[in-house]
Amino acid sequence: MEKLQFTIDIPAPAQKVYEAMLGLNDKSTYESWASVFNPTSTYEGSWNKGAKIYFVGTDEKGEKAGMISQVEENNPAVFVSVRHYGFVQGNEEVTEGEMVEKWAGGHENYTFTENNGNTKVTVDIDVIDEYLDYFKNIYPKALEALKNVVLNG
Repeated sequence: MEKLQFTIDIPAPAQKVYEAMLGLNDKSTYESWASVFNPTSTYEGSWNKGAKIYFVGTDEKGEKAGMISQVEENNPAVFVSVRHYGFVQGNEEVTEGEMVEKWAGGHENYTFTENNGNTKVTVDIDVIDEYLDYFKNIYPKALEALKNVVLNG
C-alpha cells in the first residue's frame, strides 16, 4: 500500500467542517461530498471511537457494496482515524481473502487544523497500487465537494 495525502483549505471553523464531513448533524452532508466516489455513498453505524462503521453504496449490479471499518480515533474537530478491514458484498461481510488482505489495516485519517476561522483539512489514506490513479484523481474532487457543502449548506 502507498500513502496518499490530500489537503484543502475551507474558510469555516473546524467544528463546522468536521460535522459536515462526517454528516453528524445531517447525514446528507457526508453523502453529498462522498457522492463523488459513488452517487449512492452513505455510511451505516457510528463515528464513535471503537465503533464499527460501514461505508457503502450501490454497486453496478444494484447490490450494497463497500468497506467495513473501525473508528480507531475520533477527537472532534481535530483528528479522525478509520481502519478498513473488510468488504460488504450484498448482504455478506467479507473479512478474509485475497482482496481483503490487500487492503487490511489500511487507514483513512482526517486532520482538521483551524487558524483564524479557516480550516485546513488533511486526508491521509492508504491505497493499493491498482487504485492509486483513481484516488489521486477523485479525492481532490471530493474535497472540493466538501468545501462546497460547508460553504453552501
